[in-house]
Amino acid sequence: MALSALSPTFSTNPSASSTSLSKTRRITQKNPKFSVFTTPKFTPISALSDPYVLQIAETLEDSLPSTSSTPLQKLRISSSDTLLSTPWPSRKDEPFRFTDTSFIKNSRIEPIQPPSLSSLDVSVDTLLPTLSIVDGYIMDSLSQLNEFPSGVYVGSLLRVDSEAILKRVSEYEFSSKGDLFWLLNGVGTPDVVLVYVPEGCKVENPLLLRYISVEGSDKESKALPFSNPRVLVLVEKGGEISIVEEYVGGDTDKCYWTNSVMEVVVGEGAKVSHSYIQNQSFNAAHIKWTWVQQESTSKYEHIEVSTGGKLSRHNIHIQQVGPDTVTELSTFHMCISDQTQDLHSKLVLDHPRGVSQQIHKCIVAHSSGQAVFDGNVQVNRYAQQTDAGQLTRSLLLEPRATVNVKPNLQIIADDVKCSHGAAISDLEEDQLFYFRARGVDAETARKALIFSFAAEVVDRFPNASIRKKVETHIRELLDPSRPSR
Repeated sequence: MALSALSPTFSTNPSASSTSLSKTRRITQKNPKFSVFTTPKFTPISALSDPYVLQIAETLEDSLPSTSSTPLQKLRISSSDTLLSTPWPSRKDEPFRFTDTSFIKNSRIEPIQPPSLSSLDVSVDTLLPTLSIVDGYIMDSLSQLNEFPSGVYVGSLLRVDSEAILKRVSEYEFSSKGDLFWLLNGVGTPDVVLVYVPEGCKVENPLLLRYISVEGSDKESKALPFSNPRVLVLVEKGGEISIVEEYVGGDTDKCYWTNSVMEVVVGEGAKVSHSYIQNQSFNAAHIKWTWVQQESTSKYEHIEVSTGGKLSRHNIHIQQVGPDTVTELSTFHMCISDQTQDLHSKLVLDHPRGVSQQIHKCIVAHSSGQAVFDGNVQVNRYAQQTDAGQLTRSLLLEPRATVNVKPNLQIIADDVKCSHGAAISDLEEDQLFYFRARGVDAETARKALIFSFAAEVVDRFPNASIRKKVETHIRELLDPSRPSR
């Protein structure tokens, strides 16, 4: 077993003027391996442009039709302007020190085209209001959106017909809040799923956003079909909604790359419950950004279970921008094969009487499996009377299984109650002995203890049907009779 703590050092990228990927009036600068598209007003600076990133950007641009949507145009332009001066991350960059992205870089990236309805074999197996996103594209025919309260909108940003909602979306700033993968999503997303809840409206039934990966390649082909789903959630003052994101893949051996972004704005006194389930192919890459802005007296609750993907990374950034704000994060990751499960979280508290509670648990049950946790809670000068807690616990069940953890509190305010802790271990022998002394065989005892370790997070899913589905899935993964990977 291997474990380590990350050192608090950071690397920065040089800033420079960048170029736009506009399809109009572009100039092509030829290179044996790639092309750079620029507008006449800018000159690309080759020393600050990563050839591989430029190649992906060009491929994405050529795969998308032009759009008349002003918000989507702004998103693509702002993303492309920053993207061209952003290099591909390496192990030398502190945020990726223990996360190897060469699996993606060594593949042939192929943006996925809109799926054909005749080729889809997908069923909707839930009674919840559901919006289906297949390979990054909204599929109305596979969705079942029941009637929502007046003023609520769930669907494509390109098809919004309410002037009031369009005005609200246009006021939102689609800025570059994340890393390279955030920017690639901004350039490559074909549409934006918009979830809008007006002031004072409470949506009773959970909304299921079901992301289905259909397109995939064989491992030997080196091709990596690439999708960029994106969601914007706007919940106005006093509004409430529960959202479930579920990522699934049909064939557990197929290779593909899902690069997802969700932005959430929680208005004053509003409440958002966000459940996130990641169960994609064991040969897939899954990279996700969740960015949350909470206004005063609002509450954001996040419950996450991630078990799929050869490379799975979730970046979650939460900004409390008002007093008396509550944030709760509960996450569980599990590696049962040659996987990397990575969670990078950052909570920024800037106002008085903020509350944040975070628990992260992971299980590495394979000798080549690796888990990464980098959790940062930043309590700034004016965030007096803050109550912030952070705990990470990891189980390493095989020799050479690895976990790298960095729980991190940065406190500038002087009137706070803050705590953090980390624990890494195998199952405790006295717990196993307790079961064995009561006639329970060793394998059953281990499964019970492992599942109870996960249950602390799983039990927090607010919807009973989702909770039951996740419990069943985890039990199946822990079944010793299932084929090893």
